[in-house]
Amino acid sequence: MKPEELASLACLYQGNWNRIHTHLITQRKIEIIPVEEPYITCLDALYPACLKELECPPYVLFCRGNPALLKKRMITIVGSRELTLEGACITEEITAVLAEKYVIVSGMARGADGISHRTALAHGGHTIGVCGHGLDTVYPKENRDLYQQMEKTDLILSEYPVHTPIARCHFPWRNRILAALGEALIVTQAKVKSGTMHTVAEALKLGRDIYCVPYPFGSKEGSGCNLLIQEGADMLYDTERVKDLL
Repeated sequence: MKPEELASLACLYQGNWNRIHTHLITQRKIEIIPVEEPYITCLDALYPACLKELECPPYVLFCRGNPALLKKRMITIVGSRELTLEGACITEEITAVLAEKYVIVSGMARGADGISHRTALAHGGHTIGVCGHGLDTVYPKENRDLYQQMEKTDLILSEYPVHTPIARCHFPWRNRILAALGEALIVTQAKVKSGTMHTVAEALKLGRDIYCVPYPFGSKEGSGCNLLIQEGADMLYDTERVKDLL
């Protein structure tokens, strides 16, 4: 198997892991397709070893930016797309501390993701974004400037080749990559029913440490964090506790 063959399959099946996998195990002939977008395959030296811990490791990651960041220590920060003001301030404060040592990984969405990426950059750190669509698409539109900056100085990854449209089913699948890349997972704010909790479930499968911010009694916005703490996640209650992670 050659890297260009895997990249061709990823383009042929628009990054659908199951269809790529089925093609490979049936040993059908692979037609090489020209792929202009830079990519890393599971056969390449730059491919992160942590992704191979996944039950379904991505065969191909299309990338824009600096893939050498994948060789540095990474930590994943996730949270609600609809952060409260308190949640936004907490996310910024935690990211600013951790960006001193770790490359910050998040999902390029609005809310906690966008704040994590922006804060890492603002404090001279580095960040990696993982998308659930082709890298020729900016989603959400409000993060266009973030995409443009990260393509130049940092790294954006996607399992999906260009021209792959946005689809709701892509984002839970994307979350396994977020969970695997980080040494640990930080949840700054989340409801009990949210995409963030899906990422947590993926991280738990991999044995990653989970750190959550506690919220007041009855807080709907932080109910997911409180539930995770009840179930055994470590609590991040002030800046000094965050510094302990360093």
